Amino acid sequence: MALATSSSLAALPSSLSRTPLGGASAHKSRSSRSLRFLLPVRASSDKGPAGGDGISSVLDQTKKNISREDVLKNQAENESEKKSVFGAVPSSGAMWPRPEIERRPETGDRSFPSLMAFDGAGPETINGRLAMVGIVWAFAVERITGQTVFEQLYTPGNFGLFNFLMVAQLFAYASLVPMFKGESPDSRAMGPFNAMAERWNGRTAMLGFLALVLTESFIKTPVFNMM
Repeated sequence: MALATSSSLAALPSSLSRTPLGGASAHKSRSSRSLRFLLPVRASSDKGPAGGDGISSVLDQTKKNISREDVLKNQAENESEKKSVFGAVPSSGAMWPRPEIERRPETGDRSFPSLMAFDGAGPETINGRLAMVGIVWAFAVERITGQTVFEQLYTPGNFGLFNFLMVAQLFAYASLVPMFKGESPDSRAMGPFNAMAERWNGRTAMLGFLALVLTESFIKTPVFNMM
């Protein structure tokens, strides 16, 4: 790996020129085999977003740049973003939802309190992702163990609550890091996997998980095992 550098490749022609004439053919053959081995390593390491190879280029293809003008245009089209329930234009410190330009990571405050405020980009995104993971997790564990969600979390000897807390921290961290860099969930889309689909799937999962917990608290029986 250390040989695949520009300095080592640049030094090859000078070493070839100092090779005796009688051994030039054999040395050239060995150098060609070495270059065929080294060049793919260098090519793969140098490919950037413009090269079209690697994970970074795939991620760049899923990213949509949202400018301040785009936010202002969307805010102007949606009057409910600019008005509180009393019809007044709220300030950034008001208890009512802030204007879109102030609460989006691309154009507004990127501090933790701002992102995790009631109208910030963090709460719904994180809660929706946790709900989607939680309802799938509950389904799988209930089918395997026959335990309700409460039993999975609080039965002595189970690690459900510990696992949930660990997963919650992981998803919160992974969701907030892009927002700290000025990227909201609306900035990513790959085919059907876009922000709108994630938002509606997350809301549906939150309602479904809440209904599951309430139902099991009354009937004391795993719902998924009844199916």
